[in-house]
Amino acid sequence: MPRALLASFADSLSISDPNAPLTPKQLRIDVLSGLTVALALVPEAVAFAFVAGVQPLVGLYAAFIVGLITAIFGGRPGMISGATGALAVVMVSLVAQHGVEYLFATVVLMGLIQIFVGVMRWGKFIRLVPHPVMLGFVNGLAIVIFLAQLGQFKVPGTAEASGHGMGGGEWLSGGPLALMLGLVVLTMAIIYFIPRLTNAIPAPLAGIGIVAAIVIGFGLDVPLVGDLASIEGGLPPFHIPMVPMTWETLEIIGPYAVILAAIGLIESLLTLNLVGEMTGNRGGASQECIAQGAANTVTGFFGGMGGCAMIGQSMINVKSGGRTRVAGIAAALFLLAFILFASGLIEQIPLAALVGVMFMVVIGTFAWNSLTILRKVPRMDAFVTILVTVVTVATDLATAVVVGVIVSALAYAWNNASRIHAKTHETPEGAKVYQVQGPLFFGSSEGFTELFDVEADPSLVIIDFADSRVVDQSALQAIEAIAGKYEKAGKRIQLRHISHDCHKLLSKAGHLIVDSDDDPDYALAVDYGVKIGILGGH
Repeated sequence: MPRALLASFADSLSISDPNAPLTPKQLRIDVLSGLTVALALVPEAVAFAFVAGVQPLVGLYAAFIVGLITAIFGGRPGMISGATGALAVVMVSLVAQHGVEYLFATVVLMGLIQIFVGVMRWGKFIRLVPHPVMLGFVNGLAIVIFLAQLGQFKVPGTAEASGHGMGGGEWLSGGPLALMLGLVVLTMAIIYFIPRLTNAIPAPLAGIGIVAAIVIGFGLDVPLVGDLASIEGGLPPFHIPMVPMTWETLEIIGPYAVILAAIGLIESLLTLNLVGEMTGNRGGASQECIAQGAANTVTGFFGGMGGCAMIGQSMINVKSGGRTRVAGIAAALFLLAFILFASGLIEQIPLAALVGVMFMVVIGTFAWNSLTILRKVPRMDAFVTILVTVVTVATDLATAVVVGVIVSALAYAWNNASRIHAKTHETPEGAKVYQVQGPLFFGSSEGFTELFDVEADPSLVIIDFADSRVVDQSALQAIEAIAGKYEKAGKRIQLRHISHDCHKLLSKAGHLIVDSDDDPDYALAVDYGVKIGILGGH
């Protein structure tokens, strides 16, 4: 592991965020925030376990182990990790075809891949994600979170058949539906108004507690957490995946592990950026990759389904005031306590209260200002934002981000390709000067060759790159092609203002050979009998 990464990793193991010192007040806020997150984690972990086709405890164990390890070692205090739907929808086919033991082996390999990515410091490439993609990402995520809650409005026991919580089953209607909606609205109202009265307790926790007390006190017949599944269990046991150690096994789990590792890291690193914007922190991408990888590797050996950062729960934590690692640690430990000691109590919590919390997360996550700026930003940026939102809802977050980055890159390449042009003038000696403007790369190489009038030009042509840049192999090939045309016509060209790095690129490629004693930077070059003068640069 690089020394710089080790140093940053060690520095970040302090329990608190430098911007949020661990005072007694902050400690209380973090613990209560962790409790709120843990309560919201229970139905999510159970639902995602159903999606993946495994037992509820497999999802709960993953939420506990992944959440604890990433809270301690992750790249951003305040982030919450656990079992997620983005991973679960990929796992379902693996479990259906090969069984849960292959899932555990895949999670171990997935974690090792993520550790490798972190050690190689590849997490920094997340900075290449453009802002329109981020807008589409958070908007699509808000819609996905909203859709995931709709399944709770079905008859208990029928809502877990789909990744969006909208599987087969009968919807609530009449009085039960009205009661459910009323409790959801009540929870949202409490979360909205409580901060105006007191900050002693996180608003989401107050909403859950008050609504749960009303339901239990009045004996209301509404769907409860326990209607999804029992969460009672013991400590996660150490378990080596029971799969053959053969090449065939690797061929089965390898593709799944790569896909899961990529999805997990993309979702985690985007969450890292989102939480960083809210808390004023930056950095930690490589450390987050290592922490996620270590968490998944351990989870695979303890019967968990693996996981990554959970944006919804991270938003709950941050908006509840959680700022240090204590919040994430507390959430994981509370979740384990629910499994070991308090399953009966947690199973009495009404789902309506948790739905209300998540609906408030949806409202807070959606970038509402994007609806107004879509008419003001360039059309391509608006298109990318909408595209990423739609793809996020239709497929998954990772696919949407990849699609958005590719479309943005193609749009950028096209815009730069269309910028290539040249101003021309003649010198007193009769030479024609082409002042090239715009980058010369694969996208603009064809346009570059069309700038020149070989037949009508004089015997000496000067190509000035003062306002351009030679970028890649296609640019070199374009220069060589133009030189060949002028040579064939019995004319010669000179290149001016080739920057040092571009000059090295030309020399390294072997197209142009420097041959001068009086000019160490730029010189006369000979290639395939074509004489090209490279004149003073900058």
